[in-house]
Amino acid sequence: MFKKILKSYDYSLIIVMIVLSIFGLIMVYSASMVSAVQYYEHDSSDFYYKKQLYHLIVAGFVFIIAALFPYKAFLSNRLLVPMVFMSLIGLFGLFVLGHVAGNAQSWYQIGSSSLQPAEFVKLGVIIYLSAVYAKKQSYINEFNKGVAPPIVYLLFVCGLVAIQPDFGTAAIIFLIGSTVIICSGMNLRNLLRLAVIGAATLVPFLLIFSKEIFSAKKLDRIFVFLDSPFAHETASGYQMSNSLIAIGGGGLKGVGLGQGIQKLGYLTDGHTDFIMAVIAEELGIYGVVFVIGCLSYIVLRGIYIGLRCKDSFGSLLAIGISSMIGIQSFINIGGVSGVIPLTGVPLPFVSYGGSSLVILAISMGMLVNISMFVKYEKVYKNSAEKVASEIPEQPKNRFLQNRY
Repeated sequence: MFKKILKSYDYSLIIVMIVLSIFGLIMVYSASMVSAVQYYEHDSSDFYYKKQLYHLIVAGFVFIIAALFPYKAFLSNRLLVPMVFMSLIGLFGLFVLGHVAGNAQSWYQIGSSSLQPAEFVKLGVIIYLSAVYAKKQSYINEFNKGVAPPIVYLLFVCGLVAIQPDFGTAAIIFLIGSTVIICSGMNLRNLLRLAVIGAATLVPFLLIFSKEIFSAKKLDRIFVFLDSPFAHETASGYQMSNSLIAIGGGGLKGVGLGQGIQKLGYLTDGHTDFIMAVIAEELGIYGVVFVIGCLSYIVLRGIYIGLRCKDSFGSLLAIGISSMIGIQSFINIGGVSGVIPLTGVPLPFVSYGGSSLVILAISMGMLVNISMFVKYEKVYKNSAEKVASEIPEQPKNRFLQNRY
């Protein structure tokens, strides 16, 4: 039985994740080896490489645990309720103990390391919405009982993240939650009703956070997007301009690994949000296609697993995890390339960051666990049917037949 379980794991998904994470580790070193000393004033050029290697080792352990832990256990209120409370406590605690970084009070500073609870809330929202809507399948179209309660939690969490203020992460959580809701099985009428309520909620939200949303810094990002970053290259468009220069300078094959120019003091966030620009400059279109191809495979494979899973919870969970990776990848790559307004979002598995990498590892472990259950149940069912077909039909027991 244990051998059958091992054979049921989706090793293609595991291999792609490992390859992409190791590639990201290499690119973190390449992108930060100058800025670590010159801009961030650390003692060695491999400062961020060593920290990311540590993050990768931790991510490997939590991935194994998540891959072995039965995902259906999260349907139990013994795990689900504490998880919801911990996520809320983690967000509320930021207003008292939070560390300010990037103009947002979004981090807990623990020694030389930092922890961003909003990254863990992303997965928490997916698990909560998937579990609740899976339990409500029998009355999913009853709006007040089946639809509305989980929406309150989603909006409340998004509001707590937005207050930090971190509108980019709040938007991602909302989009991920919306994906799970759309795929939950509720009818079109309820979805349209939710859309109307969402539009009505947006107006007071904009009024409450008008100072933060329409601050000079936020408006500058929009102007840079609508106009041209090169028209603002000495001010708000500085990072975006250097990002586009890096992408354009790489060409087809790139200038060579470690040979990029923009990371030498021009693109200061090259190892975090702008790591795709460094990849484009050093490895060219080939490097960009490789990263997008790996991320696309993970997302599409996750959706495929979700569609094959007959269990409502597993199906919604797989689709939610896939949407998280896909949405975050699109926002990062779109922002770095100027397709959408720039938002500070890391590139999954590639950008520097411990919180992001660990939560992605847990998510991938759960996705692999779902895939294992789907494949194992299919093999077990086929084997049972084959054995049953090979058993010759037994003559009926006349005594039992007459008696019963």
